[in-house]
Amino acid sequence: MIADVSDVSASAHAQDWIFDELRFGASASVQSGGEREDGVFPEVTIFFDPFGSGSAANWTQKLIRPRIHLGTSIGTGGEATQVFSGFSWTADFNDKLFAEAGFGGLIHTGNLDDEDDRPALGCHLLFHEYIGVGYRFDTHWNVMAQVAHSSHANLCDGPNDGMTRAGVQIGYKF
Repeated sequence: MIADVSDVSASAHAQDWIFDELRFGASASVQSGGEREDGVFPEVTIFFDPFGSGSAANWTQKLIRPRIHLGTSIGTGGEATQVFSGFSWTADFNDKLFAEAGFGGLIHTGNLDDEDDRPALGCHLLFHEYIGVGYRFDTHWNVMAQVAHSSHANLCDGPNDGMTRAGVQIGYKF
């Protein structure tokens, strides 16, 4: 009987978390020429699981039950800071290896026109997508390498150099 009570208590405690996962890390620009951003970009991303992706039994359930992410990539040395949000989907290869993709939007503080050696982004609201591969150390800790791209897909006036950054993040799943 005591084991049953502790099982209920443990599952109730796990559901008390508002966040599903917290990731932190850094990225750098992988563009060339005048579209390249200088410096390193510290990043923090919070994941929520309101649709129950963590309890999905197969890939089709995971596809229709994405997690929601909210994050920032902080510009250093005068480069663009981003605040982004969207949906994320995770595909598990096994207990340790996984891939992830996300799609959403962002707002940034970057350059809008071709006035200097930074990406000309055209407008402040951009689409944001990323892909990554990761490794789980245990049920809580993971590491993920990812590439993220942001642009307006020619939906607003002005240039569309976009921003492409690659980096590594450490995650803690609650």
